[in-house]
Order: sequence, then C-alpha cells, then structure tokens
Amino acid sequence: MGSAIPDLPILAEDDSMLSRKFGREIANYFSGSPLNRISFLRTDYGFLRAAFAHPKAAFLLVDNLSPLVKDPANLAYVARDVVVPLTGEEPFRESEQEQVKDFNSAVTRPVVLFLGIDEKQPGFEYREYKGNPYFAVDVTPKGTIADKAQSIIDLVKATGVSFIDGRRLMSLNAPEAAIYAEARSLLDWNSRNPFCGGCGQPTMSINAGWKRVCPPSDLAVLGADGTPKERADCATRHGVSNLCFPRTDPTVIMAIVSADGTRLLLGRNKRFPPLWYSTLAGFLEPGESIEEAVRRETWEESGVTVGRVVIHSSQPWPMPANLMIGAVGQAVPGGETIHLGHDEELDDARWYSFDEVREGITNGVSGLGDPAPAGYKEGGLRLPPRLAIANQLIQAVLDGFLGAVPKI
Repeated sequence: MGSAIPDLPILAEDDSMLSRKFGREIANYFSGSPLNRISFLRTDYGFLRAAFAHPKAAFLLVDNLSPLVKDPANLAYVARDVVVPLTGEEPFRESEQEQVKDFNSAVTRPVVLFLGIDEKQPGFEYREYKGNPYFAVDVTPKGTIADKAQSIIDLVKATGVSFIDGRRLMSLNAPEAAIYAEARSLLDWNSRNPFCGGCGQPTMSINAGWKRVCPPSDLAVLGADGTPKERADCATRHGVSNLCFPRTDPTVIMAIVSADGTRLLLGRNKRFPPLWYSTLAGFLEPGESIEEAVRRETWEESGVTVGRVVIHSSQPWPMPANLMIGAVGQAVPGGETIHLGHDEELDDARWYSFDEVREGITNGVSGLGDPAPAGYKEGGLRLPPRLAIANQLIQAVLDGFLGAVPKI
C-alpha cells in the first residue's frame, strides 16, 4: 500500500509590506523545521551537556543515512538511555580544546549531532532558551563501535520501529522531513570528511557535529617517550577561515518562459522515463551570480538565451547537501531556438504551451520512476511531484507569477 503524499510546509500568514507587494512566501519540502537551531550555543559545552542529559531530550537514530521511523510519514525518536551505551554518559564532558588534545584516530567516536530545540515542547531551559532538545546519533556499525551500534539497532528494531531507506526519502510529514534533512546533511558531511583537505591526516568532529578539525597530535601515534607525537603542520590550524565547516552546494533550477509569455521550456535527461520532463537545473559556479548561472545553464543545456531572471523560492535538498535556488526566467526575442549540442546533458528539450503544461500538472504528475497517475492520457506530458521545487516553479508560472502580484 502506498503512503499518503505529505503536505508542504505551512508558513504563518502575515500582512507585511513585503507580502503585500510580492505575495506570500513559498516554503518547499525539506524546509520549515519546527526546531530553533540556536547555532550560537553549539560551542557552549555547558549547554550541550545539559541538553544531552535532559530526561525529555529526543534522539533520532540514523543508520547509513537511513532514519528510524514509526512509519513512512513519521520519524521515531528514542530516549537518552538507548544511546548511552554507544555515546557514553557524557559525550560533551570535555571542552573543544580537551577533545582535540585527547584525539585518538584509532578509536571510532559516534557523531552526536545537536539539531535544535522545539520551543513548543516545554521542559528544558538554559538561560533564556526553552524547548525540548533534539539530537541525531549516527548508529552506523563501523570501526571500534560496530558491535555497540549493531546492538542498538537490534534493540530498537525489536520494538516495532524500523530504518527506512534515506536515499530519496520524500514520504515524511513536512516538519519531520525538515528535521531529517538537517540530520542527513550533517551526518553525511561528517562521514565524507574523515581526512583533512589540507594535509590528508585524520580529522575529528566537534561542536556537536557542526565542525571538523585537524588536531596537532594523535594518541594513536606515540613518540619514543610514550607521549602523543606531534603531527605534520597543517594550514587549517592557522587562521579562522581555514577551519572545516559543513558545506552547502548551491544549485539553480529554473522555469524558463518564452519571450511572448505563452510557453514553458522543459527538458529531460537520459535517466528520465519517456515523456517525463522537468525544469532545467545546474550547479552555481564560483564567481557567478544566481542570475548569471540561470542564463549560463539554460544556454549550455538547451541553447536558449535568457534575459530577465527573478528568484522565486529555494529548497534544501539533503542528497547530499544541495540548496536548490528556484528562479523564473524569460527568453529574449529571437533566442528561443533549441540547440542540444553544447554539453549534451539533455536527451531532449522542447517548448510546451501553457495548456499542455496545465494538462501535465493536472493528470501527469508522478515521482521519478513511479507509474503514471490515474487520469493520465497516454502520450501526454509527465511532470515532477509537488514536493519537488520544479513543480512549484511550474505551478507559479501557470498561476501568473509573471503577471499580477499574487495575493495572500
């Protein structure tokens, strides 16, 4: 039985000057977290100790980037006593400086990621900040913690919950999808950066999973006198700008409208099923504005020349760490000829009338690889699901984004 299609995040209505002028803000799937990240407290180990020890703290377990769930729509959280056999009673007992001094690359330390506090759930209080603490713990069996991690996995599975494949997980309800997006991106970043990009030596995770450092010594490598041997010098230890923090890769995704405002440019690559099209997209490059990236990627992929570009909305995409920046652009007169010979990324690109696109939005929407929905007419246009920002961009164009200012 298929799970219900989750709702998109809902933002509070407001009557601000900006909303009256530009319309209601759009929130896309994987955004809209209910947690206050209070990022400035990640370096406060007194706070982290208190939050971890709080009896109502909630812990999300993640195994190979797959989260623990009650069902496809709801995450499952465990209490502190479940994770302590893996994390220890006080994983934040030592300060950042003490952790770096005690670094031992031969010992695997589980990443305990602080996600934020839910201010709607009372109980925990630290200074003026109140709300239930949320953490994510990587229970992937590996290294010296493999047996302990596997024991926790077996323990929670015996209670009836399970780990769901996180590769393209889009069945969670909107608030928990945002929580999972944060956890997945951070845990993936930590697992991809076990070695320093400056010198190649092992790194360690600190500040509740939000920073990695290259320690100057390693207890796994002792000198003749039995003390930790100093490691080779590394540029990351000199200057704040060289520290390793989580990365986000910006990507532009754009709905391109014809010069006369009556057609929409859509493309498909080789992995798309027949007649399944989407908006064009590509990575933002260094030294390039968002608007320039939209124009460059559109021309490189389709040969179409774009003039004015307007940013519509954005979407976190935690596979692994993209930020999809949604835009609407308009082709210049005389620049609408499609040419696929530049980088040959697309298998096809074509202009669709708004009526054809409306039919696709009404009867042809499905996930990539999913069967066509009921009501689909054979040979018609197929489009991405509404949880994808591509769908939201297409819908915005059809709803008059380029015309009158939308109302709240």
